[in-house]
Order: sequence, then structure tokens, then C-alpha cells
Amino acid sequence: MTARVDFTSQSYFRDPVAGIARLRSVGPVVEARFPIIGRIWITTAHDLAAQVLKDSATFSMRKEDGGLAGLRWWMPTSVRTLANSMLSMDEPAHTRLREIVDEAFRRRAILAMEPRIRGIADDLAASLFTEASEADLVERYACILPLSVICELLGLPPLDRPRFIAWAQTMSRLTGAISFLRMLRRLAPMKRYLEGRLRHVREHGGEGLIAELVRVEMEGGRISADEMISMVFLLLGAGSETTTHLISGSVYELLKNPALRDWLAEDWSRVGLAVEEFLRFVSPVQFTKPRFMRRDAVLGGVQLKRGDRIMAMLAAANMDPAANERPEQLDPERRPNRHLSFGTGIHFCLGHQLARIEGMCALQALFTRWPNLRLAVEPSEIRWRRRPGLRAIEELRVTA
Repeated sequence: MTARVDFTSQSYFRDPVAGIARLRSVGPVVEARFPIIGRIWITTAHDLAAQVLKDSATFSMRKEDGGLAGLRWWMPTSVRTLANSMLSMDEPAHTRLREIVDEAFRRRAILAMEPRIRGIADDLAASLFTEASEADLVERYACILPLSVICELLGLPPLDRPRFIAWAQTMSRLTGAISFLRMLRRLAPMKRYLEGRLRHVREHGGEGLIAELVRVEMEGGRISADEMISMVFLLLGAGSETTTHLISGSVYELLKNPALRDWLAEDWSRVGLAVEEFLRFVSPVQFTKPRFMRRDAVLGGVQLKRGDRIMAMLAAANMDPAANERPEQLDPERRPNRHLSFGTGIHFCLGHQLARIEGMCALQALFTRWPNLRLAVEPSEIRWRRRPGLRAIEELRVTA
């Protein structure tokens, strides 16, 4: 039976709990139609999502011929190059690439960045209303903070950040065929720019992760030129866009619930616990990338065939009552919190520490600077981008 849920509708994004409940009523593994991808199996239970993510011997990121599970034959070479990252690789290629950048994202390294992240957040919060008494928090705060941080981490020039903001906005508006074609026009120039930055660092040296990739390339060749491009592209996208929507979604929930905002402002040592719950409840990343069945297997009582495609639905896993008690309730003191927002298995999110710290710094800087911040529109007027697989507020108008 095919489940019929429009994963890009305002009704779904406004109340994903209801949509997920309809899916779960069909079964723990259901067939659905997903935009651009087409028909695909999806999980609706926490344990099955974890199984798909951990068992790469059965659920592969690659076709038997090595092709990516989410790509179509008609997509251009630039898309294939940029999509061919460690996020879409099985072992051993995944570990080879991840080890190159893993040190930069370890807890010790990220904690050392916290003062700088807080400084960026403080500056952005202070300038939020310099142009008007009302502002779009997504555009002027939630988008710029993580993008600025990842640009510094990579070692990209500050003067180039406006182009990445434009790029990020194009990517986040990917909703269908027309927006996909619009995105393609941005990918080729972006790829050329990244190639140019790598050449510049090879010739003149530099700092940051791009310089580290060049060093690894020159010392041992454990990474190819195309892999370097896709790595930087992945870190720019994964290191900024999802955190943007974590921040905006968290602020939205706090502004809808002043008592919760006041509880948090009373003691900012609670912010880590709150961000963990926002990760679960907001679930910015709703689905994982598609995977191929390497063999026939039964999952959740459903017979899947070799070659079938499947996605783990992280949002459904996070709302599974078997994993979290009363999952439909936003509980900032939830313990334990068994969310899968960062995935699990070999593809567990490389930047999980960075995202958490950016979320904490963003909330504390914003509400410390603007304790009376409020929505400038009714909650019913808030709209989400029609981006399949990503829960992203289109515009969050606020005023102080």
C-alpha cells in the first residue's frame, strides 16, 4: 500500500506529527512518492531507521554499478561531481575521506571555537534591527551565523561570503523541477569557484580545512581533486543550511511559548538540554539520503527486493513513542532524548558538535540582546519552504 502524504505541503510542515501518525498507521515501512526521487520505501519507526543507517551491508548508498542512489541519468556532470561526497559513500571510501577532516570537528576543536561563534552571534544579534524595527530572523541571523562559521573553518575569504549566502538560499529553495533547474545554474559557477580556491591555496598556501585538504593531497594523494571539491561543497551545505533551520525553528517554538522562553532565560545552563529537544522536535533534516537494497530482505514485516530504494525517515523516528515518551510534546527537560537527528552508524553527522554549539550560542545571544523579542505576525501566517526532506521556515518576521 502506498502512503499518501505530501511532504512539501504547508499542512505537513505545520503539523508533522499528524502526517507521521498517518504514515505509521499504514505500517513501519511504507511505500511513498517523494518529490524528484519518485516512489521509494520509507521507515516510520525509530529502530528500523537505525537499522537502515547501521547496516550498510544490506542498505547501500550506491547502485551495483557504483552510481548514487539519489541521482537520475539526466543530471549533469557538475551535480554528479558535487554529490559524490563521503556522505554518499559506503566503506572503505567513506572512512578514508572522513578521517581527513575528522580532527577539525572533534569536540576539543569545536569547543575552542565557541568564543568566536558566540562573538559572531552577538554581533549579528546586535545588528538585527539596524535597518528597521522589524526583521526576518532567517535572512539576517539564522542563515548568516552558521555560514560565517563554516566559511571561517574552511578558510574562505570574508569578502566571498555574500555569494555563499546567495548559493545557500538557492539550495534551500529546491522544491521541484523548476527550482532544481535554477539551482543547476548556480552549481557550475560554484564548482569553478571552489576549484579556483584550491588552486590558490596550492600556489600560495592558506589556513583552514581547505589548506588541510591541499596538504593531504600533496603529501599522499589520499584524496582526488574531484573529492576535494565535493568535500568542500558538502561542508558548506551540511555545515550551514541544516543549522539555519534548527536555529529558526527553535526561535519560532520559543516565541510561540513565552513561558518556555522565560524558563530558558532564567538559567542559560539549560540551553544544551533545550537544543537537544529542538533537534528532536523541529527535526530540520526529515529524511536521510536514499539507499539501495543490496539483497532481498524483510524489514518491519515488509519484503524488500534487491535494487529497491529506501530512506530512513528521521522525523518519524524522533516522533516514535517507542523511543521517546509523549513525543508529540515539546519537553526541553527531556531525558533521555533518543533522537536520530544526526543519524547513526558510519554516517553519523560529522558536525554534530558544531551544530549544537551554534544552536546554543544563537539562542543565548539573541534572547540576551532582545529579551522581549516577539513574532511580528501571527503563527498561522508562518510558512515553510516547499523543500522535500527539510523542515525550513521561509521567513520569520520578528520585532523587539
